[in-house]
Amino acid sequence: MELSPTTQKYILHWGEMGTRWGVNRTVAQIHALLFLANEALTAEDIAASLNVARSNVSNSLKELQSWGLVRITHVLKDRRDHFVALQDVWAIFRVIMEERKRREIDPTLTVLRECAIEGEQDAAIAPETLARMGEVLAFLEMLSSTYSDYKNLPPATLQHMLSMGGKVAKFLSPEDKPGKPNKPGNA
Repeated sequence: MELSPTTQKYILHWGEMGTRWGVNRTVAQIHALLFLANEALTAEDIAASLNVARSNVSNSLKELQSWGLVRITHVLKDRRDHFVALQDVWAIFRVIMEERKRREIDPTLTVLRECAIEGEQDAAIAPETLARMGEVLAFLEMLSSTYSDYKNLPPATLQHMLSMGGKVAKFLSPEDKPGKPNKPGNA
């Protein structure tokens, strides 16, 4: 597959961003290539297009499949596996958010909950330290709960909510407007 200069730039940048998000560069580049491709690609096509080793492509495709971002498809009269990426930006966002929550937030919440329980019995821990641990736990539980509330909303609803941006804050907490002290009765 011949890549235009703009497509190359997009794929290279996606790889750079992937490394900043903790994703292997090649994995991110393959995801970008498959997302932009107008047809299913074989591993050989991917290796040739990105000039990476076939073994690296295989491992990267397995990683993308484990995330649910890429799937195998078959082409008539071709015994090789072909690969396609999710094309819906909202579906991609949901998959990535769900996987990151499952892989990162959920295990952290488990440990923080254990620490909260154990901390109550730990005479060597200062009350202020335990309180800070509790604040982090409460914050992550709130984020997790909020994510659970929003994850099944239709994309149009999410898009509308996101487009509203900070306008919602004006209705929820008028006393928190810039330049005004945060006092009761300051509406």
